[in-house]
Amino acid sequence: MLEQHYRPPTSDLCRDTLAVILAGGSGKRLGELTRWHAKPALPFGGHYRNIDFALSNCVNSGVRRIGVLTQYKAHSLIKHVQEGWHFLRPEIGEFIEVWPAQQRTGTSWYAGTADAVQQNIDIIEEHAPAYILLLAGDHVYRMDYLPMLETHRESGAAVTVGSIEVPVRTATQFGVLAVDSGGNIAEFVEKPSEPRTLPGQPGTALASMGIYVFDRDYLVAALRDDARQCESSHDFGHDLMPRLVADGRAVAYPFSDPQTGTPAYWRDVGTVDCYWQANMDLLGVAPQLDLRDPSWPIWTQQEQVSPSQFCAAGQARDSIVANGCRVAGSVEHSILFTGADIGAGAVIEDSLILPGASIGRGCPIRKAIIDSRCTVGPGTSIGVDPGNDRQRYHVSSGGVTLVTHDMLKSSRPTGRVGGRLVA
Repeated sequence: MLEQHYRPPTSDLCRDTLAVILAGGSGKRLGELTRWHAKPALPFGGHYRNIDFALSNCVNSGVRRIGVLTQYKAHSLIKHVQEGWHFLRPEIGEFIEVWPAQQRTGTSWYAGTADAVQQNIDIIEEHAPAYILLLAGDHVYRMDYLPMLETHRESGAAVTVGSIEVPVRTATQFGVLAVDSGGNIAEFVEKPSEPRTLPGQPGTALASMGIYVFDRDYLVAALRDDARQCESSHDFGHDLMPRLVADGRAVAYPFSDPQTGTPAYWRDVGTVDCYWQANMDLLGVAPQLDLRDPSWPIWTQQEQVSPSQFCAAGQARDSIVANGCRVAGSVEHSILFTGADIGAGAVIEDSLILPGASIGRGCPIRKAIIDSRCTVGPGTSIGVDPGNDRQRYHVSSGGVTLVTHDMLKSSRPTGRVGGRLVA
């Protein structure tokens, strides 16, 4: 039970902070994976969901006042938060509240990330925090927010931006910073076509992690000013941050490994390839993101299902197998999410089998994502013939084959089992 591992916050600074998690995005770059779910609700790592990382980082850091902003197809996300994150202590001012889009300030839904926060200013002011910790609900990482909060308070900045070094080829997907020797942000450009590189590091750019610490009053004033700007798209990265940087009171906080001082692990799982790779990063003897570290647990809702069962020749190597799975085939360097079923003779390699998915006997599955509750018929080949897969499924630029329930219904792929053609 989560309650057995409850640790009270140890810093007044954390008690003076309200975390606001942006969890309303549609995740369009993930295609059919987010057709029925918001991106923060996507399964990850066997039995987690993306939002569990931001929530766990808050709880482990001692930030126990949290608002979760939802909008796009939020039912599964709201259900997960309500059922899996109810162990805080409201009697001493701790809470996780879900703030759905309610048209609190007008007749429009959230127009952008800044507008989403602006529409909830009355709730924020009611909680009266000194600082706002603004987070994305769809990034995968482990981070103690307390040092960043301390840096913000000591610097006298109005906004502190969590930053990390990324390859310049991927920096076009992020806000890119230019900083001076004192860490002051001189420029913030959202998703530039030609990212500015770090001095002396032509292959590296400094990217925003989508993690911000604001003085509350400063943020409230900035949001109200942005709401009056008719030309604004009301987005933090595109509109608000460039204006705040121009004020000269924005600093960067480099996210680094406390042991080595090198950039720490952080991933935006906003594309099919990034989502697949971040899950693959969990595998191996020394994974880049070790979820087994008891000093920084990643909390989640633990479904009450049976232990996993390996039948006959069933085996799994270099893999993660969540509870409730039945394995009668071979699994290699893959993740089986809760309740996955692998038929006899099936060979699963470098793949993600999401919750409740069933793989029929004799199926070769390679470098694929099989969506939740899919039923893949016996003998169906996926990830073996990319040309054939492109006619039936979605094949990403990185060669990952995504299969969803609707794709299976429309394609009705065929295969051979024991010389017999099956559908």
